[in-house]
Amino acid sequence: MSSEYAKQLGAKLRAIRTQQGLSLHGVEEKSQGRWKAVVVGSYERGDRAVTVQRLAELADFYGVPVQELLPGTSPAGAAEPPPKLVLDLERLAHVPVEKAGPLQRYAATIQSQRGDYNGKVLSIRQDDLRTLAVIYDQSPSVLTEQLISWGVLGADARRAVQHEDV
Repeated sequence: MSSEYAKQLGAKLRAIRTQQGLSLHGVEEKSQGRWKAVVVGSYERGDRAVTVQRLAELADFYGVPVQELLPGTSPAGAAEPPPKLVLDLERLAHVPVEKAGPLQRYAATIQSQRGDYNGKVLSIRQDDLRTLAVIYDQSPSVLTEQLISWGVLGADARRAVQHEDV
């Protein structure tokens, strides 16, 4: 593995870990010692080669597909990636359940699957938004506007939906 590739792989590993709000020691604690902080740190710095099997296991631990960890797997030709769709779970808790019940249950399911219980924000994928649009019997763009009006999604989510329509 070239040192440049190892550094790019490490940057992706670090980005996933920090996105999940974990420190290196947090990874060690959450994995009950399966992943040592010093080892994960050396992978992230590109100082240590990671085998395919260990990378797959680490991807499973983080709850992401292996390809998300590999360098150069961003969409080709995208000048600017679409903005992330981030649900504000604190604001969602204040939306009346008769409006937000399906979204609250969907978000709780994602949190459970990911083991992500920070309770503040939750990143969702474009596919999640499309699924929610089916549940709410609305187009993704109409649902996005509704979620923005509830304060659950930021206004930049409009660009993510426009990016889909292109």
